[in-house]
Amino acid sequence: MDKEETRRRATLFVVSDSLGETAERVAAGASVQFEDSADIHLERVTHVSSTAGLDQVVARAAAHRPSVIVFTLVRPELRRYLLEVAARHQLAAVDILGPMLDSLEAALGVAPRLVPGLTHRLDREYFARVEAIEFAVKYDDGRDPRAIRQADLVLLGVSRTSKTPVSLYLANHRLKVANIPLVPEVPVPPELYSSGRGKTVGLTIEPELLVEIRRQRLKSLGLQADAQYATLERILVELDYAWDIYAQLKCPVVDVSNHAVEETANRVLEIMRQGGKLV
Repeated sequence: MDKEETRRRATLFVVSDSLGETAERVAAGASVQFEDSADIHLERVTHVSSTAGLDQVVARAAAHRPSVIVFTLVRPELRRYLLEVAARHQLAAVDILGPMLDSLEAALGVAPRLVPGLTHRLDREYFARVEAIEFAVKYDDGRDPRAIRQADLVLLGVSRTSKTPVSLYLANHRLKVANIPLVPEVPVPPELYSSGRGKTVGLTIEPELLVEIRRQRLKSLGLQADAQYATLERILVELDYAWDIYAQLKCPVVDVSNHAVEETANRVLEIMRQGGKLV
């Protein structure tokens, strides 16, 4: 007899009141343990919200024996109904979510929300954070002025005013942040005056503190700490230039002196909320 003819076959019906991604991952994780000896087909049935929909699933499973029903349903009455109907048809049904919900409810003494699709919403939030972080990295340090148009927020500041770490912190709030360094010899992108108005925040710092920060930066790079980059005279020129840009844009300005990154970021968030840019 041919080896292929001896392989067992089965159908896993993955049932959910949402997208069924959780149940499918569990089903796929179990199925792979049998890949050497069986062919297991997964059929996903999503957004099931009624007993009529469950009846259809059970009927299909009964017609495709051997079969197993794997489900994530948040409503207790639907979970009970599916288990009862499957038992009457002598079908195996695996409740993935119910025992966990029941155990947590018993341990906490608090009823679950029983709202389908919350996991998917959390997934969307996660991917939105990832996208924002990738945006911050891609458009760090003024790499592409087109980012100004796409950004939720634009940060401006002279070198070593925490633009990059603040951008990445805000990305964890799902904000796409572009940051642009201000250098007197380099004109700012013209997009800043068109697309950037109303969503730009400037960063500033005490000159003497910036001198020390830049000197430490030069030392860490193995360079002379007395380079022009770290002189008070140069820094005053840069800060004056930055304030001229801020005045032209009429943008709010945050002083980062002696403030942690999260403090600066939270101040930026507060400014945006006050300006109606965030809900």
